[in-house]
Amino acid sequence: MLKFLEKKYFNKSLSKGFIRLYTGKTIVMTASAMLGIFLPIFLYNLFDKNFQAVVIYYGSGYLFYGITVSFGVKFLNKFGFRNALRVSVILGMIFYIIFYFIDQNNFKYLIPLSLLILVFYRLLYWLPYHVNFAKFTNKKTRGRQVSVIEATRSVLGVFIPLIAGLILTYFNFDVLFVIAIILYFASGIPYLTIPRTRERFVWTFRETWKQFFSKKRRKTVLAYMADGSENIVGIVVWPIFIYQLLDGNYFKVGAISTLIIAISVIAQLFLGKYIDLKAKKEKVLKWGSLLYSFGWLVKIFISTAFQIFVVGAYHSITCIFLRTPFDALTYEISADQEHYVDEFTVLREMSIQFGRVLMVISIILISFYFAIQWVFVLAALASIVFNLLEKKNNKISKC
Repeated sequence: MLKFLEKKYFNKSLSKGFIRLYTGKTIVMTASAMLGIFLPIFLYNLFDKNFQAVVIYYGSGYLFYGITVSFGVKFLNKFGFRNALRVSVILGMIFYIIFYFIDQNNFKYLIPLSLLILVFYRLLYWLPYHVNFAKFTNKKTRGRQVSVIEATRSVLGVFIPLIAGLILTYFNFDVLFVIAIILYFASGIPYLTIPRTRERFVWTFRETWKQFFSKKRRKTVLAYMADGSENIVGIVVWPIFIYQLLDGNYFKVGAISTLIIAISVIAQLFLGKYIDLKAKKEKVLKWGSLLYSFGWLVKIFISTAFQIFVVGAYHSITCIFLRTPFDALTYEISADQEHYVDEFTVLREMSIQFGRVLMVISIILISFYFAIQWVFVLAALASIVFNLLEKKNNKISKC
């Protein structure tokens, strides 16, 4: 498929590194599509329908990752980004092995263990992934390369949530966890031949936090905190909300998720090419954030399966106009950092995680006094803050 896209969509050859990264990412996204919307629901039932406990679980993982990322990157200096990607595959498998064995009798012990594995997985996967993506992609086609990954995610989302819903209807979560374990194992194969990137993180722990709180980085940090804040609502609150609305029907949850994603695939590919050839990314981002923010507000008033589909479809399409320019701009800024690409990536990861933690605290407070859908107001506000990301004044110079 990539060979066809090289000729018809990119109009040039793709780098070996991008092909390996894309292949491994696609396999991981398959596992994510299968469990993404259902894992929060699994935890919701495991915690005896305690919504706050689910949010705390996710928030704890993000908090520990945000705190340790500036330490972890020092380890990657010696271990290497390529080796880190390979080991992350094993940790991803262990994470789902833990969930395969988890139940009401042992979850008090296995839940903390799963969080520990998850933090190490994120340290070994996300930093190398983002740095490699910036290095392996071409400036002239970066919007399209981002779009191909997002469109692939969407294509997988067309049928995999439906398949997962059917599996849960006739079997149980154990089957999904076994499939995820197999997929993570397969995702490691492309990383065996991925090119080496020679980057070295040079900031000290103190310098990293100084840069994080610096006035110069404020807009960028806030933009990525907004990214993390909005993301956690979509990952945790939205799946549990529609699960409650659909009376716990796994098949309906999967089927509606499939229908919502199906209509956005072509729009995703079109926008990637439009951004590369014609549009100014910041302008598309501005309008995309406004339209996407409005979708969160409308979601507050959803009460039927049909409304979930209609509003979800609108939100899925407008998300393309938000995420494609935002992600393309992110990787452009990363690539412009040259040998400071890993420093920028660490700042980005820290910002995203602490944005998620702040949203988790807000979600818990709101859930004690209001219905959980009122959290969508905060997601709408966070969507607007995406506009603070800009290419100028983001160059990291020698400290």
